[in-house]
Amino acid sequence: MNISVAIDGPSGAGKSTLAKAVAAELGYLYVDTGAIYRTIGYYAWANGLDPHDGAALAAALPGLRIEMRYGDDGLQHMLLGGEDVTAQIRLPEISMYASAVSAHPEVRSYLLEMQRALARSNSVVMDGRDIGTVVLPEAQVKVFLTASPETRAARRCRELEQRGTPEPFEKVLEDIRRRDYNDTHRAAAPLRQAEDAVYLDTTELDFAQSRQALLDIIRERTSL
Repeated sequence: MNISVAIDGPSGAGKSTLAKAVAAELGYLYVDTGAIYRTIGYYAWANGLDPHDGAALAAALPGLRIEMRYGDDGLQHMLLGGEDVTAQIRLPEISMYASAVSAHPEVRSYLLEMQRALARSNSVVMDGRDIGTVVLPEAQVKVFLTASPETRAARRCRELEQRGTPEPFEKVLEDIRRRDYNDTHRAAAPLRQAEDAVYLDTTELDFAQSRQALLDIIRERTSL
């Protein structure tokens, strides 16, 4: 039987890094749904589309060729029209585009089946904003992963520095707070904790402790 692990939480909570680590440990497929929305956001940015214009985005969706591939490095690569855009979608300016396009019901419904199909055919660790509430409501394990805005901003700053695209702490913190507001107040599938999700706050935990806490939750819920 395939197992689905749904990890939701705000921007910069470390969902992708932790989800990737526990998926590797358990031998599950890791699905970064945020990267899919970032790919659509990147398309809007690169083509001069207003990410708040739902009608324009809906018209563009049928012509998009979005693919997910897993490289020899085991990482999820995003392809747009056959081009690997994995690096481009992580540019700081794409974050707000991703948040804006993800607010449109047309975009979310377009991607819903892609995400569910992966869970039907694999044991998955899937992270995002509405995995446990909308995408995989029957997931055996649901976790709401979070940390304080300041902690998330500090982590994001370190990540951006490592990528060679540093940003000032105050700007990153402001972006995170704005993203939190947008994600929790949008009409389509707002960010919220599923009623049956385990709440995991990693503000005071380092990576190893966070990883172990997440693994403990998954193993307890699935009796692995």
